[in-house]
Amino acid sequence: MVPSKDNLEKNTRTVWSITLLSRFAGLGRDAAISRYFGAGAVSSAFFFAFLLPNLARRLFGEGALSAAFVPAYTKLLDESPERAKALASLTIARLIMLLGGVVLVGELLLWALLWWSPSTDGLFGLMMILLPYMPLVCVVAILGGILQTHGRFGPTAAAPIILNACMIAATILFAGVFVEVTHHMMLVGIGVVVAGVLQVAWSVHALRKTSWWSRETDCGKEDFEMMVRKLIPTIIGLGTMQLNTFLDGLIASYPILFGATIFGVAYPLGEGANASLNFAARLYQFPLGVFGIAVGTAIFPLLASLATNRVEFGNTLRRGLRLVVFIGLPASAGLMLVRDILSGVVYQGGLFTSGDTTEVSFILLGYGTAIWAYSMTQVLTRAFYAVDDIRTPVKIAVRMVALNLILNMLLIWTPLGTAGLAWSTAFCAVVQVCILMRVIRKHVDVPADHAVVRSWMKTTFATFAMSIGVWGAVTYCPDVVNLSWWESLGILTICVSVGILIFGICVHFLGMEERKWIFGSRG
Repeated sequence: MVPSKDNLEKNTRTVWSITLLSRFAGLGRDAAISRYFGAGAVSSAFFFAFLLPNLARRLFGEGALSAAFVPAYTKLLDESPERAKALASLTIARLIMLLGGVVLVGELLLWALLWWSPSTDGLFGLMMILLPYMPLVCVVAILGGILQTHGRFGPTAAAPIILNACMIAATILFAGVFVEVTHHMMLVGIGVVVAGVLQVAWSVHALRKTSWWSRETDCGKEDFEMMVRKLIPTIIGLGTMQLNTFLDGLIASYPILFGATIFGVAYPLGEGANASLNFAARLYQFPLGVFGIAVGTAIFPLLASLATNRVEFGNTLRRGLRLVVFIGLPASAGLMLVRDILSGVVYQGGLFTSGDTTEVSFILLGYGTAIWAYSMTQVLTRAFYAVDDIRTPVKIAVRMVALNLILNMLLIWTPLGTAGLAWSTAFCAVVQVCILMRVIRKHVDVPADHAVVRSWMKTTFATFAMSIGVWGAVTYCPDVVNLSWWESLGILTICVSVGILIFGICVHFLGMEERKWIFGSRG
């Protein structure tokens, strides 16, 4: 059963409430990694090794393949349930075969590299361990797309909790067991693969009462081939942010891949650059994952089902745009203001020093400016794919990838250093949103009507008022560098509470409908 319009906010609440728990578990995971491994070469190597399965998940799993699969599966559920089951079965089977082959070839290449250039940070060994997670997490993403099309958003949103729990257990329970820290990190990598197997089992269990699998797949071959033809441009279009993230990680990881110089010149980033970049990214992805991606996830099946109804399609898109800005804009402002305290509370301790905290905070400032833009991109790009318009976002995406790469290579040589990668990503996200809002008019007559603009203006006013209050609280509070963890947490709690209170009061007196949507009232 395809979700109805009335369920958009309900499904969004389901996703973001469970994702909130998952993200808190994720912060616990990152806090453990930062304290036990620090922000040096070993952490950088782990995060780089994790880039490949993460990129595959974003592109082939919950990203491009899901964007091509969900509209086709949604349509077939109404027209021919047997063809829908055949399509789902073929998609899962071919995905396993394709990525299984990629893993096999990749393992052989990495084995050769390991013998040719053994590294003290364990980079190639970590990549070999983590590579099998790639097909597992992609299968989980497609199974999640099937669940969401049938109106079940909870199980997929909860799946990352399994990953976080396994990584925390491997980090804490085996601390001090290994003489070499790289061996301990490799055990964390094994924990990731174990989590992938458990996530697949969890998703299959959640589908036990849903008729989605069929041994007879001949009737779905034509639908599958049609979906595949859309896949490559979809990868480029929806995966812009992920490709940018991968490029950021590649540039930040240059010292652990190739050394401290480039063409005889000292490289501007150190061995811990990729670790610092990833620690900062985790913090801005917290509000983005909790709400921005949640709205995009919940709205996609609905947009796909309304693709032929221009009026309702536009109404739903506008509602989604109001929601993501309502949360994304204050999240951007708040994160920029409390970045120092937040970075210290989450990461500082053990091998993670106050200097590491300062570096992560500086990078987070760049990422935090555009949470609202990242969130809007999730909704707008999915709107294009829901109406089967692939070319438009692809053309925009290709330009954004190129622009991001150019800015990356320029900004790392400035005083920004590693933070230049974050500022480049944020700038490209804002540019992409502006262009998407302009060209979406071919499918929606007025993507930002008077109601949307009024909502954005009210959100901006409430965010400004909130920012003044939070800035005052941050300024009044003492320097957190030399405080205990509990004292720092208390200050962070005060600042966040002040922000929520002021924003909530403004929203109430401005009579904004979005607050009712968030908490379940009809608006």
